[in-house]
Amino acid sequence: MNIENLVAVTGLPGLHKIIANRDNGLIVEDLETKKTRFCSSRKHQFSPMETIAIFTDDNDSEQIEKVFQTMLDQSKKNPVPAPNAPAADLKAYFEKILPNFDRDKVHVSHIKKVIKWYNQLDKTGLLTADAPVKEEKEGADAKAETKNAPKPKKAAPKKASPTKTSKKAGPVKTGSARKK
Repeated sequence: MNIENLVAVTGLPGLHKIIANRDNGLIVEDLETKKTRFCSSRKHQFSPMETIAIFTDDNDSEQIEKVFQTMLDQSKKNPVPAPNAPAADLKAYFEKILPNFDRDKVHVSHIKKVIKWYNQLDKTGLLTADAPVKEEKEGADAKAETKNAPKPKKAAPKKASPTKTSKKAGPVKTGSARKK
């Protein structure tokens, strides 16, 4: 799952993909309709999905990407409720997904928004069953590769430019420039 270029825009429902960045706003594409539009930064606020997190009891937070991955992993044994389900059902579902979420800071409206975003990402096919795996080499292989890797060339030091001698300043004029 890659949520790097996704953004939530105030005043617009759902999630949007960033197409281009301008000085005075963003050009975004709706994930479902694929329509592009310009959103002015004077009128809208932007929340990149990679910066959104859910508060937890231990004064920390859980990234939304991990919450989505947990929802996807548990979708067969714990189906996602409708966003307009009763508040008690939504809270019970979220307790199964993220047992240590902060009940004082995370409101039912937040849970509804997370479920709507999840459904939109699932509908558009942006959710994948596998968690992103970063390729890491084994310790010995990584050390051997770094030994054999070409060393970056250092930039040649710049030659000092010859110093220019400054001209002496002329006499300083004082007083009136008018002649009598």
